[in-house]
Amino acid sequence: MIGHHPTALIHPDARLAPDVEVGAYSIIGPQVTIGAGTVIQDHVRIMGRTSIGQRNRIYSFCSLGGDPQDKKYRGENAALEIGDDNTIREFCTFNIGTDDDVGVTRLGNHNWMMAYVHLAHDCQVGNHTTFANHATLAGHVHVADWVTLGGFVGVHQFVRIGAHGFIGISAVITQDIPPYLLVAGNPAKPHGINSEGLKRRGFDAGQIEVIKRAYRRLYRSGLSFEEAQREIADLAREQPCLVDFLTFLGQSTRGILR
Repeated sequence: MIGHHPTALIHPDARLAPDVEVGAYSIIGPQVTIGAGTVIQDHVRIMGRTSIGQRNRIYSFCSLGGDPQDKKYRGENAALEIGDDNTIREFCTFNIGTDDDVGVTRLGNHNWMMAYVHLAHDCQVGNHTTFANHATLAGHVHVADWVTLGGFVGVHQFVRIGAHGFIGISAVITQDIPPYLLVAGNPAKPHGINSEGLKRRGFDAGQIEVIKRAYRRLYRSGLSFEEAQREIADLAREQPCLVDFLTFLGQSTRGILR
């Protein structure tokens, strides 16, 4: 496919880079911006104040930039921002933000979104994530870099998931998940750290061992949350990779999954 299919409906106010490809029967709204090298397949709908970066591949029947599924939404001109080099497979739905939060739903760079993924209003998703089929984020969810969500995972409003986490199939997440964890089951429970993922991303044996020690302090030692925090702070002095872990614990508002 080269250029725009003659059946595509592209509003004259939309701003598309010259080499953007738009497939048959796709609809592009007036406030949409799409960067160079992006390919929009057939039957895609992109509306709202939506910005899409470069070299994205958006597959058929996606709906991006639609109104939030939020009864409090009153038509505010919120936004959806999608970065570069993302793959967004069939039937994904990403909504714009709301004035009750930052007003922007964001997806970063180099993400792999499989079929039927849903990003609700005001979600903030980082870089290099993988969401398997039907993974669903409720409103205001924050997902850090290198997180993997298995198929049919559901994440409650306002939950935060730390970097390098792996969430197994069909887990229901209602509390914050610190970085590096392997989580599975329904109800969801921690099952150690994501050692294999950390190895693939260049963490050495010493770093992985100290992350395991931090995990044991938090989940296996019988310590209170505050006591575990203090001991993890001591560990963080010898291994900087635990600084993000410790910071995450201190910023949790929904409580840590334990």
